[in-house]
Amino acid sequence: MKILITGFDPFNGESINPAYEAVKRLPDHLDGHQIIKKQVPTVFKKSIDELKKAMDEYQPDIIICVGQAGGRAEITIERIAINIDDARIKDNEGKQPIDMPIVKNGPAAYFSNLPIKHMLEWMKVQKIPANISDSAGTFVCNHIMYGLMHDIMTHHPERLGGFIHVPFIPEQVMDKSGVASMNLDLITKGLLVAVQSIVSKK
Repeated sequence: MKILITGFDPFNGESINPAYEAVKRLPDHLDGHQIIKKQVPTVFKKSIDELKKAMDEYQPDIIICVGQAGGRAEITIERIAINIDDARIKDNEGKQPIDMPIVKNGPAAYFSNLPIKHMLEWMKVQKIPANISDSAGTFVCNHIMYGLMHDIMTHHPERLGGFIHVPFIPEQVMDKSGVASMNLDLITKGLLVAVQSIVSKK
């Protein structure tokens, strides 16, 4: 099998994004399966376009997009993406859509078709702080998850896909008093265990 995992570039003034930093630390192969790692831009529409290019090029069986959720204390597996862009801040190209649908006349929401409860169980066994989230927000993370699931449900129902949010890493919170963070090694381990859990179900 081929597993495509993406992570975003830094945004909102940060010099690093733990999403891609963790993704690029993952091995190239796991139990005979290929792991393809790609960075995508924190930009509305362009993020989905880049994801689709990678899917067309590699024809993956499993797609996991990873993003930063600053302030969360756990790795959170997203259950659902909603059909709305409502940006509190500008993306990396200065776009700030407000109350705009991602896909005109598309479904209100899509659920991940990853085995999210199974993924969580494996992460808990490995003592990785993790949980399931019912909100991927309304920024580019939700945007790319919705775009991914729309492509899967309309064109590639045989594929599995979803989204995982990761916390800040310690160096990002040095000047953010009281804000949670997680060591990059633990985030990377969490992503690896998540992939292992998915592969175990195939």
